[in-house]
Amino acid sequence: MQLIECVPNFSEGNDLNLIKQITDEIEKVEGVRLLNVDPGKATNRTVVTIVGAPGPVIEAAYRAIKKAGELIDMSKHKGEHPRMGATDVCPLIPISNISMEETASYAQQLAKRVGEELRIPVYLYEAAQPDTSRNNLSVIRAGEYEGFFKKIKEPQWKPDFGPAEFDPARGGTVIGARDFLVAFNINLNSTSTRRANAIAFDVREAGRNVEVDGKKINQPGTLKSVKAIGWFIEEYGVAQISMNLTNINSTPVHVAFDEVCTKANARGIRVTGSELVGLIPLKAMTDAGKYFLQKQQRSIGVSEKELIKIAIKSMGLDELGPFKPEERIIEYMLNEKTNSRLVSMTLTAFADETASESPAPGGGSIAAYVGALGISLGTMVANLSSHKKGWDDRWQEFSDWAEKGEQYKSELLKLVDADTAAFNKIMQAFALPKATPEEKNIRSQAIQDATKYAIEIPFKVMETVYASMEVIKAMVINGNPNSVTDAGVGALCARSAVIGAFMNVRINAGGYNDKIFVTDIIARGADIENKTIALEAEILKSVNEKIGL
Repeated sequence: MQLIECVPNFSEGNDLNLIKQITDEIEKVEGVRLLNVDPGKATNRTVVTIVGAPGPVIEAAYRAIKKAGELIDMSKHKGEHPRMGATDVCPLIPISNISMEETASYAQQLAKRVGEELRIPVYLYEAAQPDTSRNNLSVIRAGEYEGFFKKIKEPQWKPDFGPAEFDPARGGTVIGARDFLVAFNINLNSTSTRRANAIAFDVREAGRNVEVDGKKINQPGTLKSVKAIGWFIEEYGVAQISMNLTNINSTPVHVAFDEVCTKANARGIRVTGSELVGLIPLKAMTDAGKYFLQKQQRSIGVSEKELIKIAIKSMGLDELGPFKPEERIIEYMLNEKTNSRLVSMTLTAFADETASESPAPGGGSIAAYVGALGISLGTMVANLSSHKKGWDDRWQEFSDWAEKGEQYKSELLKLVDADTAAFNKIMQAFALPKATPEEKNIRSQAIQDATKYAIEIPFKVMETVYASMEVIKAMVINGNPNSVTDAGVGALCARSAVIGAFMNVRINAGGYNDKIFVTDIIARGADIENKTIALEAEILKSVNEKIGL
């Protein structure tokens, strides 16, 4: 399924009832999820994030733009953020299974419809704008609302769609396609807009103009793909560096934060925290957590939850208000809770569910979970070793092992629910109607497809658990000797997980008609099982030698 994100910015951040009327229009469209609504009082601007298939998303965006034009009067608007219209800017962002070129085409479709049907002047920007001389948002918006009465009459600023007449109430709108942008504000222990701007000019890619030998030349800032200005936010009583990170692969959030800290310190100013506007990708947060842990020479092989917590605290993302990952990280907003029902349970609830008369979770899910526990023990030893007194010069070695173990653990936890989902697919296939020959064929094929999936999931458990034993073995041989038995128990768990998962492969393979596939996967499974048993024996031999009793 193709997914795009749309992040319209509306020029109203105070009237929550008005904002809700706009978002209600979005939620009327089937196939679109409203992920986030982020109003700002000082900026008098609300950033809305929606996601879905391209068709529903552009329909929802159109309805929101229409409603915003009916409710917002730009002639009365005041706010700290640059703006030119009721719907100031409306970017589309490719999320999955769609190219930037396709996304740009959808942006052009939306812009054409808004211009022709709503009679709003529309400018294309970024990837949707074929004319590179006018694809930069800040250039298009230069002069803001107040300057567009005159600007729109200039031939070079004729709108791409809609009338070349500036609407006093609705203003103009900019629609485009771009990469994922992170709107990120950094808080200062200052009230000076001038000093905040000086720091912004230090870091933003556009830099500042300086005079050298009587000539003005541009002096670029230190951060690529970063736009920044300084402003004073009366609501908080502090100055901020307001940043748009237009390519977080080029300049990640944590790099931007640290560079502003450096430049602020040089000017006698301290960074006190930061503020995220809208949503952020999960990887941006986990990368930040790893970065700050590495600066402390601490292991990065910790849980995703812990990495996010480190990122929040290190950048002070909770200084101005609570930072709730489940409401700010895009992947968390898209997660279906049913995909992680089992691993979200308490230990007691999971045991109770397993012991109940329900056939799932069964042996396959338990095998995956036992494997997750095994590598968790190996990862624990790696983390303890990384922080062991006197082993400071080896922290990176053990951090690498811990990170690898954490990856195996995460994969196995996903497979706990995946195995139960595979069983449910088989049950659903058997429940299909079989009254006609056509229905029988459909049902038979669905059963075979579900059975193959139910073979592949426990086989994936086998592969992942066996691979995870490299971490367990390394920790027995080189890890903290005080924790050698923990790694030993991890090896016991790993062997049980592989043998248990292979039982599920074999019993499910009995119902699959493709005997070539069955013969191959059983042979590969037997090989993994034999190697696991041998490796477990080797690991336990080392454990017992180290125990010495």
